[in-house]
Amino acid sequence: MLQTIRNAWKIEEIRKKVLFTLFIILLYRLGNAVPVPYINKAALESYFLTVSNTVLGLYNMMSGSAFSQATIFALSIQPYINASIIIQLLTIAIPALERLSKEGGEEGKRKLERITRYTTIVLALLQGYAYYVLCNSNNLLQTGTGFWQALVIVLTFVAGSSILMWMGEQITEFGIGNGISIILFVSIVSRLPNTVISMVSSVIATPSTWWIYLLCLVGAVAMIGLVVFVTNAERRIPVQYSKRVVGRKVYGGQSTHLPLKVNMSGVLPIIFAQSIASLPATVAAFVPGWQDSWFMKHFGTNSIPYMIVYFLLIIFFAYFYSTVQFNPVEVSNNLKKNGGYIPGFRPGKPTSDFISKVLNKITLFGAIYLGIVAIVPLIVGAVSETAASSGIAIGGTSLMILVSVALETVQGLEAQMIMRNYKGFLE
Repeated sequence: MLQTIRNAWKIEEIRKKVLFTLFIILLYRLGNAVPVPYINKAALESYFLTVSNTVLGLYNMMSGSAFSQATIFALSIQPYINASIIIQLLTIAIPALERLSKEGGEEGKRKLERITRYTTIVLALLQGYAYYVLCNSNNLLQTGTGFWQALVIVLTFVAGSSILMWMGEQITEFGIGNGISIILFVSIVSRLPNTVISMVSSVIATPSTWWIYLLCLVGAVAMIGLVVFVTNAERRIPVQYSKRVVGRKVYGGQSTHLPLKVNMSGVLPIIFAQSIASLPATVAAFVPGWQDSWFMKHFGTNSIPYMIVYFLLIIFFAYFYSTVQFNPVEVSNNLKKNGGYIPGFRPGKPTSDFISKVLNKITLFGAIYLGIVAIVPLIVGAVSETAASSGIAIGGTSLMILVSVALETVQGLEAQMIMRNYKGFLE
């Protein structure tokens, strides 16, 4: 990875893209320090200490602690991510959107992007208003509950989310690519210094707990290795293309493979499952009288019922997303049209049935892997109250996002260097 970055820095064109990306990141971090007016920041930070085990804690992690500080980028790129997922699912359910994505070409792609932007603004309005209601119901506002205060707070959140969406698109177009993921990566990494300081302070205060943190670090390194291994793992199904004679030329006859990613759905099942499993505790967080009730204790992130529901939801969403993302019948038909077949299986339904069988097996493995990555940090936190209270930010979700984005960024830089060398060879 370091060698790839070093080689990319030597190329002037890529170096300009890297510097542009760093400039956008600097603007993003400066925006994270600008507070939204009319909100009591000190009271808000104290309140978030009591609701860190809800979906609000997930939003806070993915915004780089901006959510708990009520800055202009508090909503982060969550509205855009949710809008992208919603449009992606609707593309499969609504024939008009499916035609745009498959047959519309560049114009259809631009229309889908516009629809995603408008959906992002709508979701940002809803989340911004929900944030205002949360602050109002828990007495976290500096002055009254007037219409003007509510309007300023909500519109500021919406404007910040829209600016972040624009920043991500600029990184994708003029930077090193994958803009939204890079912003999310920076948000999570920005919490690491405070986490390290908190761990060191805890060790100094209670020296006897040093071994707990050492085990956490060893476990984090081992989990990073597991994430890298499974992220790059794939099941390769051999494909043979028969020879075709067109005029005087012979096409086909070569052997290739159909790659199926073991973790095809990425980190999305964890995000979906965490949002739904944390819903009871999140609802309780909006009611001041329920925050210390038995309801919060039994449905918090350290409770056994939460972990069981969380694990089952991860498996469900892993299967759901792989089914939505990959269609064995369509793949089988495409192979048949191009004269390809899987050795030992007849084209058509036998081929699609075989692909479905293989897909179900690797999806089960990927779902269990996601469940382990997500549940292990929760179990460690539940077993060791000291480790749980130290504010360790590297959970399963954030760890997978960090590793996945880092791998995608390095692969993108390698692809740009290869394309540059290829163009130079042609010239």
